[in-house]
Amino acid sequence: MKALAVALPMTALMAFAAQAQQVFKTDLGDIRVETVVSGLSNPWGLAFLPDGRMLVTERPGRMRIATRDGTLSAPIAGVPKVLAQNQGGLLDVIADRDFAKNSTIYFCYADPADGGGAQTALARATLDAGNPPKLTNVKRIFRQDGPPSNGLHFGCRIVQARDGNLFLTTGDHYGPRDLAQTLDNHLGKVIRIAPDGSVPKDNPFAGRPGAKPEIWSYGHRNSQGATLHPVTGKLWMHEHGPQGGDELNIPEAGRNYGWPVIGYGVNYGGAKIHEGTHKAGMEQPIRQWTPVIAPSGLTIYTGGLFPQWKGNAFIGGLRSATLVRLELDGEKVTGEERMLRQLNERIRDVRTGPDGGLYLLTDNAAGRILRIAPVK
Repeated sequence: MKALAVALPMTALMAFAAQAQQVFKTDLGDIRVETVVSGLSNPWGLAFLPDGRMLVTERPGRMRIATRDGTLSAPIAGVPKVLAQNQGGLLDVIADRDFAKNSTIYFCYADPADGGGAQTALARATLDAGNPPKLTNVKRIFRQDGPPSNGLHFGCRIVQARDGNLFLTTGDHYGPRDLAQTLDNHLGKVIRIAPDGSVPKDNPFAGRPGAKPEIWSYGHRNSQGATLHPVTGKLWMHEHGPQGGDELNIPEAGRNYGWPVIGYGVNYGGAKIHEGTHKAGMEQPIRQWTPVIAPSGLTIYTGGLFPQWKGNAFIGGLRSATLVRLELDGEKVTGEERMLRQLNERIRDVRTGPDGGLYLLTDNAAGRILRIAPVK
C-alpha cells in the first residue's frame, strides 16, 4: 500500500517557514538565519567534510553526520565512552587537513578517570561515512595529566596548524588554580602535539626537566574557542573569565597568560582572585569582556557571501546569548557588534562554511545547526 500524501494548509506551511528562517538586522545589513538541523542534544563541535557534509558532536556522547538539506545520520559507531556530566562529554571535532586522502578525524572528550571524574583527552580515528557510519582505528593520542575534573572546565577545542601539528586547549578543571601556573601538569594550558600524539621537537618546553613537553602556553583558565588565523597562520583563542574578565588571546610559544595571578574579573560573589591586571612576564589579552559574554566557538570569516565581514572574528556567546562580531586591524580589535540578541540562544560553536555561510550550534537539549546567509 502506498503512503498517502497529506497536503498541509497554507497557514501551516507559512508557520513552518517562519520558524525555519528568520531575518535579523545587523550594522552591515540584514541577514537570514535558517535552521539546517534541529533536535540535537547539546551539540558542541561542528566540522565540515570535503563534500560539504558536517560532523556534529552531542555532549552526551554521540557524533553524527548532517547535510545541508537537513538529513541527520544515526549516531556514528565506535565513539569511546565519555563522562557526560555538567560541562563534560563528547566535545570538539575536526577533520584532518588531508581528510580527502586519509579519512582521519580528531575529537576531544571528557575521558573517565579511575576513581571518578574525567580528564581532557584527544583521539584520532578513521571515519567510514557510509550507511551506517562508523569510526575505526580509534586511538587516544593525548590525555591530560593532573587532578581530574568533576565535570567543569575541560577546555577541549582542537586546531590543526599548517604544519599538521595539533593544538588543544585544556581547562583548569575548576580545581587548584595555581596548577595553571606550573609546568608539571596539563591543566590550564594550550597543548601542541603531532597527529600521532608525539611531541614536536620545537615545542618550547621539550627537554626541560620537570615540564610537560606537550605544553605550548600556560596560565589559561578555560578555553572553549580556538581557530587558525587565515592570513598569519597563528593560533587565536579565547577563554572564560570568572565573574568578569573573558579574554581573547593569541598564544605564543612558552608565554604565560596570567591565570590566576592577573586578570580582569573577580570570583563568583565578588571576592578578589588576582594580584592585579598586569605583571611582568605575563601577557595581556588583545580583548577582555567585563561583564562576561561566556565565549564558545571562534572563526575568522573567509567566505564570499559577506564581503563586508571578510577578516572579522565571530565568537559565540553562551551567557550573553549573542553572536559577537569583532572588526580587526592586524592583531588589534577596532570594533565590536553583538548580533542575534532576539534569537535568545546559547551559541556553542561558530564555523565558516565552504559555501560562504556562517554556521552556528545552539546549546540546549533541543539544539540546532543554524546557517547565516544574506537576505535574497
